[in-house]
Amino acid sequence: MSRLLLNCDIGESFGSWTMGLDSEVMPFIDCANVACGFHAGDPGIMRKTVALALKHDVQIGAHPAYQDLAGFGRRSMAYSAQELQDILHYQVGALDGICKAQGARVSYVKPHGAMYNDMMANPAQLRAVIQAVAAYDHSLPLMLMATRDNAAAQQIGDEFGVTLWFEAFADRAYDSAGRLVSRQLPGAVHHDSEKIIEQALTIARGGELIASDGSVLRLRANTLCVHGDNASSVAAVQRIREALKQSSAS
Repeated sequence: MSRLLLNCDIGESFGSWTMGLDSEVMPFIDCANVACGFHAGDPGIMRKTVALALKHDVQIGAHPAYQDLAGFGRRSMAYSAQELQDILHYQVGALDGICKAQGARVSYVKPHGAMYNDMMANPAQLRAVIQAVAAYDHSLPLMLMATRDNAAAQQIGDEFGVTLWFEAFADRAYDSAGRLVSRQLPGAVHHDSEKIIEQALTIARGGELIASDGSVLRLRANTLCVHGDNASSVAAVQRIREALKQSSAS
């Protein structure tokens, strides 16, 4: 079984407002997707989050978003390709500067929320995001959603020389195309911890998932998204990490 990296959205607090259990979940993840100030986070939170990631030897990723602090970056917004690249460079550069001050660097990029969903639905926007990463530093991998067929995205990544890390979700239902079922539909989010762990192991093994229409789905993924929103989600991350470790050792 291939090594499946666990990634988690981190650093989403803002000023005196706290969101997530960053300190509790950090020891159990491999990659920290650090908010860059446009949907969450601020310079002080970014600095503290980078220090926490370094303490636990966790890779630091930039988690840029649309400029939508009030909507937590979850609302689609109209940007030209150049504007999109500008806000990506602005955010990645900000986090990279904070990393540099602590003797580290940004290791990858994972867009957040509506930006992430829009680039997966719009090839032109995906191209703009990949081009932005390549222009900033083509050695930085881009994290994006694994689907039934990753070929089209991989072709754009190859064109610009950007490594793609395909991401899967253990706690979400998938449709026949390998895209996430809308949260507004019943059964879109798994809440049973045993089911979540089982899906994580299935993805790690490259096994068969059952899509929402009953079809068989296989996802080729490099990383698994997990959450540190509350104590139960942190406990689930710990269990997933242990299950993956035991399965890979057997």
